[in-house]
Amino acid sequence: MTQFSIPAGKLCLSPVLDCLDGAIAGWTTSTSPNAEMANSMPGAALDTTADRERRRLVIHSDCGCRCRRPGWIGICGEAGMARSVSRRGCSPDNSRMEAFFGTMKTDMFRGRGWAGVTLDELGRRINANIERHNATGIKRSLGSMSPLQYRRSLGLTS
Repeated sequence: MTQFSIPAGKLCLSPVLDCLDGAIAGWTTSTSPNAEMANSMPGAALDTTADRERRRLVIHSDCGCRCRRPGWIGICGEAGMARSVSRRGCSPDNSRMEAFFGTMKTDMFRGRGWAGVTLDELGRRINANIERHNATGIKRSLGSMSPLQYRRSLGLTS
């Protein structure tokens, strides 16, 4: 989970990163980093996951107490997701997501003028940035393909 603060307020982003290709498989935004936001995150990822892939899902989180509550654990269990939660202070576990956050904030957030921008508009810009990352964000580790192109090359999506 990360937070974007602008003069209009703050918006929290809770994405799910697919370690196969670095795509953001699903995400939720909220003005508060609460249990409701955390509980909606697994469903956001499942919405983009084919039935045959669900048996192999492992969801890793460093979301602290929100992702250790019975509601979140139950949602993951019902979906058949294996849970992985970091040890306290173990940042290497979260490095791929932290790298995504750093790139995203550099590309679309830092150094921009946010006066007069509403939280709804910030949400639209975050959504557009993630969709662009998935569709056209070239990665050397994927043979200079975007996550979407890589999935297509494997026959995982049309």
